[in-house]
Amino acid sequence: MKTWFITGGTPGGFGMAYADAALELGDNVVLTARRPHLLDDWAARHDDRVLVRPLDVTDAQQTDDAVRAAEERFGRIDVLVNNAGRGWYGSVEGTPDSDVRASFELNFFSVTRTLRAVLPGMRERGSGWIINMSSVAGLSSVPGFGYYSAAKYAVEGLTDALRHEVAPFGIKVLAVEPGAFRTHAYASFADEAVNETVDAYLPMIRSVRSSMIEQSGQQPGDPHRGVRAVVDAMNSADPPRRIVLGAGGYETVQRQLTDMAAELRAFEEASRGADLPRHS
Repeated sequence: MKTWFITGGTPGGFGMAYADAALELGDNVVLTARRPHLLDDWAARHDDRVLVRPLDVTDAQQTDDAVRAAEERFGRIDVLVNNAGRGWYGSVEGTPDSDVRASFELNFFSVTRTLRAVLPGMRERGSGWIINMSSVAGLSSVPGFGYYSAAKYAVEGLTDALRHEVAPFGIKVLAVEPGAFRTHAYASFADEAVNETVDAYLPMIRSVRSSMIEQSGQQPGDPHRGVRAVVDAMNSADPPRRIVLGAGGYETVQRQLTDMAAELRAFEEASRGADLPRHS
């Protein structure tokens, strides 16, 4: 029996889908959320196999307290799912500095904070799984979501380095890149005013916002199917380093990598020619 520690436990989202999958496996679950009262009915159905904790992942003390509570209740954390996060829209030039910093604080620095709280126990036991929820936007940047994409690119880079650093301790690491999934994420944009400081970008930003709101409830991805794909990947004989979720996401990443490979080949001579001559 393993214990999963999952951030971002919004009902109907990936966090809840991971929790349900873990319970189906017979494991214990620590599910955290900024509004834990929304999880009361769900938790009541699972008795002592579930611990719900309040957690704003941007708060270092709350993070440490939640990890400590999980270890005290179940003895250990075997699987960490860094799922908490959200999107911010705005142009690269015109997004307010406060929004840029808030985006990175939630979408990147909270990941490092939770990792640092959980990894000591995993290292001591010589086993564990880290699941970092990235995004297709972390492999193929999205206009109007430049800073969200940048934070997810940062998660990708962090995850690649972490994978090699913790492998000697028996810890495995997986980056998960969902495309458009039917969670409540897109609906939240309807409650947010456009906060763009450069008027020239307003038409683009308003179009991006409208598109997200229109797609809400129509996204093709199913969080529970997505999580099952992740669990299957974790249990495979040779687990992948990353997994893209959703047909649309797969096609986007495939185009990105194909274009990158073609461009790399086209400029191969220039790339290789930048070295000093041999024997110089």
